[in-house]
Amino acid sequence: MSEVATTAVVCLSVLGGAVLGACLRYVLPAEHMSEQSRHIVNIAIGLIATLSALVLGLLVASAKNAFDTRNDEIKQSAARLVVLDRTLRQYGPETKDIRALLQELTQRRIDHTWNKAGVRDHVRIVREDASSSEIVRSHLWRLTPSTDAQRWLHARALTLTAEIEHGRWLLVEGDQSSIPRPFLVVLASWIAVIFAGLGLFSPRNYTVYAVLFICAVAVSTAVLMILEMDQPFEGFLQVPATPLESAVEEMRR
Repeated sequence: MSEVATTAVVCLSVLGGAVLGACLRYVLPAEHMSEQSRHIVNIAIGLIATLSALVLGLLVASAKNAFDTRNDEIKQSAARLVVLDRTLRQYGPETKDIRALLQELTQRRIDHTWNKAGVRDHVRIVREDASSSEIVRSHLWRLTPSTDAQRWLHARALTLTAEIEHGRWLLVEGDQSSIPRPFLVVLASWIAVIFAGLGLFSPRNYTVYAVLFICAVAVSTAVLMILEMDQPFEGFLQVPATPLESAVEEMRR
């Protein structure tokens, strides 16, 4: 299920809780609607609301941290690619083909990761990320450095290639969702119970209905933001490809 569909289900569940509470008001006996009952229900709703707020805050913080981590890894990968290109350039003209290959592989990675070449295929991205570093490394091993400077640059290029490969695998592993869907189901259930309590004792007027609707949309939007940040290369909120695109432009100079 997509992030938007999941958010819509959460919103409908929350609104359904409010409608259920409003319907129960006409079914429950009068003593169940007394002031003492209202007081106990308000305490219970406050407890569940506190738990829900804590869980929502933790999820937002966790998703934001994961999003920022992916963004930092993209910037570090772009910086290493530029340094690797400059290292090969300093090595000599015999690395021209390797530099062109590096540019091509980086551009292909941008197109596939940010869905610029069609439907995004996670398995294909994993396979190409694994093979691209091996291809560059195999070309580097064919070089025969003849001076101390070239030997140092050759060793530096191999080290940078390993670091880039390590960063790519971190991105691949971080591409999967870290928020279990059952966890969201439990959270949505808590919020639906809160709205059921609000609908049970709230007065019947359009202002109350509008406020409940706005609150349901706000909660659903928070869930949408969590899901979007948890999938940083898909959806509306994506990690920008600008660092890698700038790296490609720099390598073409």
